[in-house]
Amino acid sequence: MPVLDRQDDVFILDLGDGENRFHPDWIAAVNAALDEVEKAEGPRALVTAATGKFYSNGLDLDWLFAHADRNEEYVTSVHALFARLLSLPVVTVAALQGHTFAAGAMFSLAHDFRVMRADRGFWCLPEADINIPFTPGMSALIQSRLTPRTAHEAMLTARRYGGADALAAGIVDHATDEDAVRTTAVGLAQAQAAKAGDTIATIRTRMYAPVLAALRDTASPLG
Repeated sequence: MPVLDRQDDVFILDLGDGENRFHPDWIAAVNAALDEVEKAEGPRALVTAATGKFYSNGLDLDWLFAHADRNEEYVTSVHALFARLLSLPVVTVAALQGHTFAAGAMFSLAHDFRVMRADRGFWCLPEADINIPFTPGMSALIQSRLTPRTAHEAMLTARRYGGADALAAGIVDHATDEDAVRTTAVGLAQAQAAKAGDTIATIRTRMYAPVLAALRDTASPLG
């Protein structure tokens, strides 16, 4: 399960050492960590990271198929997590040490910056291959954070981007050695920690107003 730690002005949220899928309990644990980050005072920033082969493999499809009557409730909770991260009053950096797929990739896009391992691991939106269409909120998030060309390719072809390709496509901001992924992310976050507060939150909510509206639409989250 996710564990929150702090290094000087940087909160580090380790998402786990498994596939880090979006099980309801996992979502609740991430939200509890974000509660702590939000209520803290003074300079602060957030890095999300993971341990092992995966950063996140996305939705918990096993849970979802076993609870088909709760699809809308589940998707709404995922959307709410994306929206919360996108509007958080601190700068956020995702440290992608491993595979980052589907909702995990979207979760990474809700961060301000992304650092990816250069030599191994893929960033991918596989929905076209697994026959699960993007919700309106998910589409809005992806298209707000990627260039039109990259969003088109990533969403329609389910391309798997390695670190160098992800950097060239503008998906990530840095591609580096495995040992430097987390330290680079922490350095980026530390440099922006003084910006925490209401002003950055207001900038975010105005910059991404249409995306946040789509993600917070509880009337028809599936479209």
